[in-house]
Amino acid sequence: MNRFAVRLRIAVRRRVEAASARGDSGMTAIEFVLLTPVLFFMIFATVQFALYFFADHVAQAAAQAGARKARAEADENPGGWRGEARDVVDSYIRQLGPQLVLEPDVDTLQPEQNTVGIEITAKVPIVFPGLDLTVHAQSQGPVERFVPEGG
Repeated sequence: MNRFAVRLRIAVRRRVEAASARGDSGMTAIEFVLLTPVLFFMIFATVQFALYFFADHVAQAAAQAGARKARAEADENPGGWRGEARDVVDSYIRQLGPQLVLEPDVDTLQPEQNTVGIEITAKVPIVFPGLDLTVHAQSQGPVERFVPEGG
């Protein structure tokens, strides 16, 4: 082989080795750019999941408290138990999650003559634009009546 061919071969080999040694240097940045949106999506999805289930628990607790009040007052106060039960529901929502249970719609239920209850439908704050989440909670039970002994 002539000298020119040997020098050319050595120069090409050096360039190939240098290129292969430096070839992985940009992969970390590319992986970071590709995986960052997935990581943020997972974080925001977890936050949305937590907001939804906490709002569901707040709505259920408020419905149970309102139903307890309705059950206790429906026999003694046939016309006013609805307002008192709604007041208890509003108080629970204000105490537990006023920024979590948005626009609550409280309905009183009386499916049978001796049964009363509360039904709540409310919106949940959203993390993802365009998502519309609502929670629904219902609690009902028999009307409590005080019956004197022997009567």
